[in-house]
Amino acid sequence: MTSGFFNGDLLRGLAFRVLFFLSLALLPIGLIAISQTQQIAEQNRVNAELSLVAITEQAATAEGQIIQEAFGAAEAIGSVVRLHRHDLSECSEFLRDYQTANPFYSLVGFIQLDGMMHCSSAEGSFDFSEDPGLIEVLSPPTRLARSITVGAVTNEPVTVVATPLFERAEVVGAVTISIPMESFATIKEPAIARRPIALMTFNQKGEILTAEKGRQAVAGELPLNVSLAVFTDRESAVFEAENVDGLTRVYAVTPIVKNAVFAVSVWPIDTPFLNPSIVTRLGALVPIVMWAASLIVAFWALNRLAIRHIRKLVRQMRRFALNRNLPRETLGAGVPTELVEMEAAFISMGESILRDEAILEDSLREKNILLKEVHHRVKNNLQLISSIMNMQIRQAKTENARLVLRRLQERILSLATVHKNLYQNDNLVRVDAAALLHEIVNQLLSVGLAPGSNVRVDQNYAPVSLEADDAAPLTLLVSEAVTNALKYVAQHTAEGGEISVTLEQEGPEQAKLTVSNTTGGTPNEEGTGLGSRLIHAFARQLNGQINVIEAEGRYTIEISFPVPQEEKPVYDY
Repeated sequence: MTSGFFNGDLLRGLAFRVLFFLSLALLPIGLIAISQTQQIAEQNRVNAELSLVAITEQAATAEGQIIQEAFGAAEAIGSVVRLHRHDLSECSEFLRDYQTANPFYSLVGFIQLDGMMHCSSAEGSFDFSEDPGLIEVLSPPTRLARSITVGAVTNEPVTVVATPLFERAEVVGAVTISIPMESFATIKEPAIARRPIALMTFNQKGEILTAEKGRQAVAGELPLNVSLAVFTDRESAVFEAENVDGLTRVYAVTPIVKNAVFAVSVWPIDTPFLNPSIVTRLGALVPIVMWAASLIVAFWALNRLAIRHIRKLVRQMRRFALNRNLPRETLGAGVPTELVEMEAAFISMGESILRDEAILEDSLREKNILLKEVHHRVKNNLQLISSIMNMQIRQAKTENARLVLRRLQERILSLATVHKNLYQNDNLVRVDAAALLHEIVNQLLSVGLAPGSNVRVDQNYAPVSLEADDAAPLTLLVSEAVTNALKYVAQHTAEGGEISVTLEQEGPEQAKLTVSNTTGGTPNEEGTGLGSRLIHAFARQLNGQINVIEAEGRYTIEISFPVPQEEKPVYDY
């Protein structure tokens, strides 16, 4: 019986059900399949790019062969020129014979370092000192191929190849060979299965040398924002870019003469062997479909077995946190065992919390009643003491004794006012400073100001909430400060006097009390300094800073003191 119950609970458990449905997910297998498909697609892409490079190299074989033979011829001619360069007639005769034997070349010549070409297959001397191509060949010494629209000697479009000529490791000039554009037009194109849109050759600076269909025809197929010179330091490259006409093309670049001449072919973006086959696409799609289906099944299982029940349980907990209402209906049948146990534990905990809160509320209510009673009795006792002192004041024999007793009585009444506000307020921890100070000051003014005294009193209090421990020193401080103001203010004069009492909030946890009065009155008692000492003592109890300003005709006391904010409980639901 126990074993069957255990097996039943295990089969109904949330972990078992989630693991069961998650086991249907083929995510690991799908990831492996996607990875393999990507590798195959990448390999196909690499193979396609290699095919483009190979086709480009094959298509440019003829142009490359002519230019490469020209470079080889220039280097071979350089050996002969090196021997006869000082005998211009023999040098020129040799070059004319060579040019006659090679009709592919229209001019063969040797240019000296000063830019003069005295030795050539053409008659006469020619000045190339201002030709930028000569500078590129000689500084630093390097092979160069250039395309010239109108040759300086041949007066026709030519492709010029040039190689530096060395003698004892020093450059003495350059051997140049001009190839007419007609020579490239007469070559037989190799037979290839698929031809590019355009085929061009270019030099190391990215300048076009030859174009299979003519420069004008392929001008719009050049890449718009990519310089071909970027790819001259690589073995080969295949890249996509927009052409001058704004169409996306695929470009394949490969060298045909190392470090000198390169071929580039242009292909449409939809070239068949650049795009994956339908089998490759389906192979990439199947793992994604399986993965998506697994996620759907897993989500459906989690939502049906756990998520919707957990959300309902969360709503019950939130309702209990806000209104202290326990759920009337349970989650119901078919819910996983773990969630049923969780709900039962929550209900048990909620009932325990309600019982404890009821006990705490009763205890708190009793304590509040007792604390209010304490404050009420303290206030009554202080008022009783004040009444006794009032009897003593009437029986005092000297005016000084009556003044001392009256000042002591005012301090006692101030404390009584504090306790009165505490037991009349529902909050026994904090006191409204505005109401407290208003009552204290009015009480002092009713005693200290005689009718017709011609004294104007301004009171302005911000709604500052004080802790109970700070209420007593603040009221006693105000009592001393206002009593001092009443002592020195001019009361019975034509101009009259002024007393100002202000409480303002300086910041979130900072307040400032200001008691100011005009001076010029005749004190009705001799000063002993006790009031000033008490003011400083009460300011220290408030952790405040006191500032006394004595201007002409006005005396001001400013006390800045901290006012801690009431800490409110934070509930995280």
